[in-house]
Amino acid sequence: MSLKGRSCWVVNIRMDEAEKLNLESIGQFVAASEEIGFEAEDRQQRYSWVEGVLVGQQYAQQGKVARGLLRRYIVKMTGLSRAQVTRLIARYTASGRVHVTVYRRRRFSQLYTRADIELLASVDEAHETLSGPATRRILEREQLLSKRPEYARLAGISVAHLYNLRKSQRYREPLLNYTRTRPTAVSIGERRKPQPEGQPGYLRLDTVHQGDGPEGKGVYHIDAVDEVTQWQVVGATPRISEAYLLPVLEDMMRQFPFRILGFHTDNGSEFINKTVAQLLEKLRVEQTKSRPRQSGDNGLVETKNGAVIRKHIGYGYIDASHAEAIDSFYCAYLNPYLNYHRPCAQADVKIDEKGRKRIRYKRYQTPLETLSLLDKPAQYLRDGLSMNALKRVAAAISDTDAARRMQEAKNKLFEKLRLTA
Repeated sequence: MSLKGRSCWVVNIRMDEAEKLNLESIGQFVAASEEIGFEAEDRQQRYSWVEGVLVGQQYAQQGKVARGLLRRYIVKMTGLSRAQVTRLIARYTASGRVHVTVYRRRRFSQLYTRADIELLASVDEAHETLSGPATRRILEREQLLSKRPEYARLAGISVAHLYNLRKSQRYREPLLNYTRTRPTAVSIGERRKPQPEGQPGYLRLDTVHQGDGPEGKGVYHIDAVDEVTQWQVVGATPRISEAYLLPVLEDMMRQFPFRILGFHTDNGSEFINKTVAQLLEKLRVEQTKSRPRQSGDNGLVETKNGAVIRKHIGYGYIDASHAEAIDSFYCAYLNPYLNYHRPCAQADVKIDEKGRKRIRYKRYQTPLETLSLLDKPAQYLRDGLSMNALKRVAAAISDTDAARRMQEAKNKLFEKLRLTA
């Protein structure tokens, strides 16, 4: 115990036998040490000494005056406040002991295990880290549609806590950025925004260039997205001239399960030319192009450029000679994954009381799910196709297995690109 006086000097003293003093000696000590304060150095030692005083002086059998004297004595010797000493005496009266209370911090039980976090990381690795709501939808589909029991806990996770798990030590979250392409003004085509009115078949198209290298221009990616269902088909071509582009466009349009009704692009000459116009006229497809100073006209496909093509292929230069291999990868692996197994945000548009358009993104569905929820979706399909056939294709493999299969094919593609570079 340390002793403190008015001159702030400290002396270490021992409390041995101090609890065995009689009441008269205690009273004399309290009166004589009015100007002196004491502080114990160890709480356990202090509480044991208090218990010894109360037991030795038979506190429970003393009168009011003696109890008050003992309380002042304990306050003086321990340096505790009067209120704290009163609490210790009450604890002694109730249990016969004065012991240190062990504080246990309240902790929430851990719901998601290390295996769950690793499973989430595995899913994100396969799907290349989609948004929280889209990932949550994939986890639900893995548990409900594919009957995978290991997803039982993650299927009910909130979007907010999903992001918390992504910040844990067991998880790394990659960040990717992309730059949108800028439209170029061209004189061909009708400048207006398409009006699908809930009908699938109105496509938005854009090109993505894979850089320039010493050997020349890199490969070009062609991105086509349906405005209503967000059904997406990606192709690749070594050049964007009419001779190279036309076969790729024809093949891409055949990959859409519904009839094509609209063809909307920016003002790039790769699409606004006589050859493409003749193809669309033959197919009886309406051709439109973006208006000036209306960046949202082709915004849907431009966001897909970054969220899909740049995310999976990257920004580095790839020689145009690899266009055929990349296009085959798109057709066999990436496009089926995007449309049958990758949820994307669907816009809900409402008009408020002031006539303003309000858009909310709360529904995360695969393009096939969105198509199947349309009124009589079979009426939009191409001849020879049915909704049951499309659903059987989707049910043949789980979402994450499809993503892993796509990733394996992509790794083989990149390995081939490295070997031939």
